[in-house]
Amino acid sequence: MIPTWNGGPRFVELLRRLAEQDVEGGLQLVVVDSGSRDGSAGAARRAGAFVVEIPQSEFGHGRTRNRAIELTSADVVCLLTQDALPLGPDYVRTLVAAFDDPRVDGAYARQEPQPDCDPIIAERLKHWTATRPDPVDQSLAPGDPAAARAAWDALSPHERLAACAFDNVASALRRTTWVRHPFPEATFGEDVAWGKQVLLDGGTIRYEPRARVEHSHRVDLVREFKRLYCDHRNLATLFELVNVPSWRKVWDGWHWQRRRYFELLDGAADLGTLRRIGWKLYAIPYSLAEPAAQFLGARSNWKTRESGLWRWFDGKVRAKT
Repeated sequence: MIPTWNGGPRFVELLRRLAEQDVEGGLQLVVVDSGSRDGSAGAARRAGAFVVEIPQSEFGHGRTRNRAIELTSADVVCLLTQDALPLGPDYVRTLVAAFDDPRVDGAYARQEPQPDCDPIIAERLKHWTATRPDPVDQSLAPGDPAAARAAWDALSPHERLAACAFDNVASALRRTTWVRHPFPEATFGEDVAWGKQVLLDGGTIRYEPRARVEHSHRVDLVREFKRLYCDHRNLATLFELVNVPSWRKVWDGWHWQRRRYFELLDGAADLGTLRRIGWKLYAIPYSLAEPAAQFLGARSNWKTRESGLWRWFDGKVRAKT
């Protein structure tokens, strides 16, 4: 299943690559389109998809995926975003093979940046969970919810996040698990919230790097601020994780990250002088936006309960994220 909104040529390419997947009996494709004006819904229908069109106001990351999964009939459901391109005709088959192990409730694939990915984003993606080279089984206490809860309580916030990592950019889940644990009504981070539910129930999530997709976004200061703000608001709620606890840490993080990006750009042999200067100029505000968004996002969990100004700011940042 794929949620779409003005997917453009890249979504058309995704449909082409799905048609080339080496899957016995083919694929059942469900697309939920949230008011596209670029012909995405029509392109999906021409590709043989079952398409449901909804107003953009009805879209929710958890709600929309649940609605699409309800319309499928398979024992395993694969999920993609409209801009994640499978690398090779064996992508679906490789990801679904994880469910040959009856312990596995969900699986997610490896993400590789686009060939023209910005150097700053490419560096950040190297440290993302879904870019690791080796497979990992994530569980707390398989088949034992009580022991899983005890194990959870003993973990640090960072360890909890690592245990629950799951990414709906390119993932799959077992239908029987989804029946017990549908995606929560989340405006952001429905995937890691689902991972937490599954692990606390004694389940297992597998990271399968042999199933690969191409996925990255160009640097956009406003978009990245909003994404990080929402991400860390969510992480504070789910895992009590606060990476940047004070304005002082924002300041320190800005200078540390700026130096790191400057060193990265100085070592990029494929950048010409003008491009290197341009990226360094961009890195200065970008390096500030990262820790500031993390600080404000985590802080918003309690500030929005106390301040109307914070609630207004929070609503503006989270709108259409």
